Amino acid sequence: MAKLTVEDLKKIKEGYKAERALREGAFRVKVTVHMGTCGLAAGAREIMNVIIDELDKRGAADVAVSTSGCAGLCSREPMITVQLLDEPPVKYCDLNEEKARRIVAEHVMGGKVVEELALVRGCETSY
Repeated sequence: MAKLTVEDLKKIKEGYKAERALREGAFRVKVTVHMGTCGLAAGAREIMNVIIDELDKRGAADVAVSTSGCAGLCSREPMITVQLLDEPPVKYCDLNEEKARRIVAEHVMGGKVVEELALVRGCETSY
């Protein structure tokens, strides 16, 4: 068996910290991929894979990625919702791989809403 190096130990430690932070809810950003039947048919699974790939490339351990069902706008799928800590959620629609990569780079990592791709900012409320 090969000996562990300091770099190996650092990778293990960072992986553990990331898993623990997500379990404890200590994340900076939450990305929700809407994966109802309509979203899946429109390519939501591919969008989710792109988002996870981009986050992995950037080493973003403080971002939670989750799924939800239909958001009620089937004709605008695939859709995601991005919510930075202490900020209102932003819903993005009509996504493709290029748009998803841009949202990760600019909004998730950079903190700046991609206005031309955003459908709405804020929470929906029912009475």
